[in-house]
Amino acid sequence: MATANSKTQPATRWKFVAGILILAAGLLWAEEAKRKTFTAQAEAQFQHAQARFRADTANPTNAWQFARAAFDFAEFSTTDSERAALAGQGIAACRQLIARDPKSAAAHYYLAMNLGQLARTEFLGALKLVKEMERAFRTAAELDPRFDYAGPERNLGLLYRDAPGWPASIGNKRTAHYYSEQAARLSPDYPANHLNLVESYLQWNEREAAKRELKALDALWPVARTNLTGERWEPSWNDWAIRRTVARQKIDATAPPR
Repeated sequence: MATANSKTQPATRWKFVAGILILAAGLLWAEEAKRKTFTAQAEAQFQHAQARFRADTANPTNAWQFARAAFDFAEFSTTDSERAALAGQGIAACRQLIARDPKSAAAHYYLAMNLGQLARTEFLGALKLVKEMERAFRTAAELDPRFDYAGPERNLGLLYRDAPGWPASIGNKRTAHYYSEQAARLSPDYPANHLNLVESYLQWNEREAAKRELKALDALWPVARTNLTGERWEPSWNDWAIRRTVARQKIDATAPPR
């Protein structure tokens, strides 16, 4: 016999499903709105840096900050041609600076970063670019290992983690381990260093290590939130928050049954 409850359950379930779909659509819309805002901000920062660089191309700070802005703007490119064009400008600015000042850690660092953007648009040529990225990041690490919150070590860790292994390319888990952990030691208060370690440990099935790094990330999060502020940091915080949530879900999903 049908009860009042059994009659209403299907309708309730559909209302629940509809609510989830509406929520998902709202989240997608919110992320798209954020992306448009971040893209506009990155474009404005690029144009400002470009104007400063063109006004005084001999100024080393203008050069590497322009290269940084080119990399940041390329992050929001929707086509390979646009990404490659922006990366090319950043690469050219860094090569010019390196020719004048071979000991500029910033120039080597942002050369590598923009080479990474260019590699995203390549297929056969990407492996050659990876080798050049490795050399540039290593040079930056030798000159100033703490630049950009231990950026050279942080990115070497990702490069060795994600590149194909020997003999195709330079991928190496042990080396990735070393550089990723070194970045966290050199700049322990920077969220991305711990977040990269959480994700790497999960990729390597090292759950307890991932839990440890997530705990460290949670502890530093509120302080970092008060230190890394302003328009330039908004895309990073949005990215980090999403990745932290996904990492936490993966750790919870792999928890052994009690």
